[in-house]
Amino acid sequence: MEKMLKQLPKLAKEAKKENEKYFARLKKRTPKRLDYLMQELHDKEFEKTDCLTCGNCCKTTSPIFTDVDIERIAKYLKMKVATFTSQYLERDEDDFMVLKSAPCTFFDESDNTCFIYSVRPKACAEYPHTNRKKFIGITDLTIANTAICPATYNIVENLKKRLPLEGNKKIKRS
Repeated sequence: MEKMLKQLPKLAKEAKKENEKYFARLKKRTPKRLDYLMQELHDKEFEKTDCLTCGNCCKTTSPIFTDVDIERIAKYLKMKVATFTSQYLERDEDDFMVLKSAPCTFFDESDNTCFIYSVRPKACAEYPHTNRKKFIGITDLTIANTAICPATYNIVENLKKRLPLEGNKKIKRS
């Protein structure tokens, strides 16, 4: 996994333009079965991918914390919402509440586990969002996630193989 994590930013960068073109074409002619196909690819990938061997999302990015997330987590930690918010969160440039720092404050780097797993933010529970309904609406997020999550990178590469679009150039990456 370490080797893949070192290669991932380069691989994702090399595939970015191809992925943008692919998803732009896919948006023009979105197959009705796309969500089913994404669910299948997601399930197949996570049969062989164990997030506990990676944890790159927790090491490098912050989820968005909704008001419901904040209230649930603060209660779990026996903190006031205002205290939790001021201690751990800040507003980002898009006006979302996110963690002040990375890696995630609640991430245990010794075993890639989460101290608040049972009450984690919705964005964490749904990550990497590749099995989401109306997947076509989050292709920009998915492309960004290919640089963070090896499973997302693999799912997108497998999607392009399973659902090739005319004019898609195959680029061999090492």
